[in-house]
Amino acid sequence: MNTFTSYLRQFGTAFRLLLAATLVLGLGYPAVVWGVGQLAFPSQANGSIVLVDGQPAASSLIVQSPADGLGPEWFRPRPSAVNWDPTSSSPSNLGPNDPKLAESIAQLRAQVAKDEGVVEDQVPLDAVTASGSGLDPQISSGYAKLQIPRIAAATGLPESALADLVAKNTTSALESLLGQEAVNVTRLNLDLAAAVRK
Repeated sequence: MNTFTSYLRQFGTAFRLLLAATLVLGLGYPAVVWGVGQLAFPSQANGSIVLVDGQPAASSLIVQSPADGLGPEWFRPRPSAVNWDPTSSSPSNLGPNDPKLAESIAQLRAQVAKDEGVVEDQVPLDAVTASGSGLDPQISSGYAKLQIPRIAAATGLPESALADLVAKNTTSALESLLGQEAVNVTRLNLDLAAAVRK
């Protein structure tokens, strides 16, 4: 067998392998994953969009910015290193020994304590520290419950009704992959808006 025929044969084998890999890994595998996602987890596969009156209102995976009008009548999220910009996701670059971080936490703690009518020692840590992405919608149940009196005063809803909304939007430690209980502020505020409209 001459060299040219050998090269031609190797090229044909390589081309068939490339074609098979493209069909299986480039088309088949993504199609199977997409199909399983659509069948087993349609909400998550499509961005976890929350519908209100049949219309998309928000993604439950991304917090809504306080700059969008979250006044005293709404549950507030954690602080954000990216100012809640959904096109940018990153943590703060400040380390635990950075004086700027300590100063920021002290200012936020004083502000949250003033807004919620409590002493600074009662302000939970997640109320004054940003999440890793700056866009996480989860807060601790302690921070959510701390906000109930302020929201009750602003909306006229009973505190017990607000506590029920918090409980409804709280995931257990098991649901949080063995983390801790967490409250989804995006879903909670959408439920709160519905309760206020009634």
